Amino acid sequence: MGGKLELVPAAAGKRLGAAVLDWVAPAAVLAVMFTIGFASITRTQSGGFIIYDTGTLVLLGSIAIGITVVYMLVLLGVEGRTGNSIGNRLMGIRSTDQDGYAPGAGALFLRGLITGAGILLAVVAAVFVVVFKWFEAALWILTPLALVGVAWAVFVVVSSSWDKNGKARGWHDAAAKTLVFDVAEGRNPVTTGGIQGPYSFAPLDLPPVQQVASPIAGASASQPVAIPQAPLNPNQWQPPAVPQPISPQPISPQPISPQAAAPQPPVVFQPTVPQAAVQTQPVPPALQTQPVQTQPLEPPPGHGLFAPSWAAHPDDDHDRTQMRGEAVPAPVAVLRIRLDDGRDFQLDRTVLIGRNPSGLPGEHIAQLLAVADPGRSISKTHLHLLEDNGGVWVTDRNSTNGSAVTTPDGIRTALQAGQPAYVRPGSTVHFGDRTFHLGQA
Repeated sequence: MGGKLELVPAAAGKRLGAAVLDWVAPAAVLAVMFTIGFASITRTQSGGFIIYDTGTLVLLGSIAIGITVVYMLVLLGVEGRTGNSIGNRLMGIRSTDQDGYAPGAGALFLRGLITGAGILLAVVAAVFVVVFKWFEAALWILTPLALVGVAWAVFVVVSSSWDKNGKARGWHDAAAKTLVFDVAEGRNPVTTGGIQGPYSFAPLDLPPVQQVASPIAGASASQPVAIPQAPLNPNQWQPPAVPQPISPQPISPQPISPQAAAPQPPVVFQPTVPQAAVQTQPVPPALQTQPVQTQPLEPPPGHGLFAPSWAAHPDDDHDRTQMRGEAVPAPVAVLRIRLDDGRDFQLDRTVLIGRNPSGLPGEHIAQLLAVADPGRSISKTHLHLLEDNGGVWVTDRNSTNGSAVTTPDGIRTALQAGQPAYVRPGSTVHFGDRTFHLGQA
């Protein structure tokens, strides 16, 4: 793909070859039909008047002109939408407008009118010869005009050779605001985002996105993104650590001093290196922890209403209360996007969106979402989406027309190219002339 990144203007020889291939057939039809028609004219004299029978000439000439007009309309329609024609395809060139997109039938008609002005003049002269019956001088009138018309067409087509702007335009191109590019040697702008081109056609040695702290496209699978965890709720059940068996120690009754009777802080469990000597069964590595041994308090004197105020019942400590039974996992929200054309998609972990999205070398993408865009307002690879913690990180992949996000409260913010932005459900993402709505299923 390295040799297809630059735009190469079409050489004058290829332009002339394409023009000859496109118009040799209709030109031959016109020449043959009019030649046969003029040769079939008969002359009779009656009552001192010369009468010319031009019925065959009119019939054949009308057929030739009709065929040429139909061919011209078809050629304008096809080349206007795609920049392609029979001659262009065979010579490896494409016609475009001044922005590098399909030129349109109007611009091509103006360009063809300037190029074929001499041939058109010869056709008009042939009509005058028939109307005014200048048949004796027809050969001397039409032959020079036809030769001049052909010479003018060739001269206009090759006029790009002395164009000061990189040989990109001939005289007819300058008037019609069109360009012609060599797609055999360079990039085809009609199908790759115009003259500017999408970011995916930039040289591969440029970084696709800037290095930022947020998760971005192209992150390696070996370097997972750190997702901030919410603080633990002391009233919520947590999986208990697997305790290691310890030898019981006798408790010797001792008098309780006021300092020892003060409320003790909660017991803190710290992970330690497990000792294989005391393990009774295999324990998963993630759960191999040992509780810190603490000296239990001596039962306080008295009980019931006569117990001291500091001797709180263990059930009164809410921080130590644990719920019995299995934990019910919280439902996981499924993120979906709804395009402005009504299509609805469930998001995978990573998604690329564009006209024909494709990942960079070494980039692992789970989902490619192609969006039709006849107006070519979106780039080939326009957006990168990364699902994270109930929302989506959206990164503009240096698109031509940019992207923006409208939050649920109506605030619209333009996205900076290469800078991930966190988008929560209920927001609308704008890319080019298209949009999608982020929601939860």
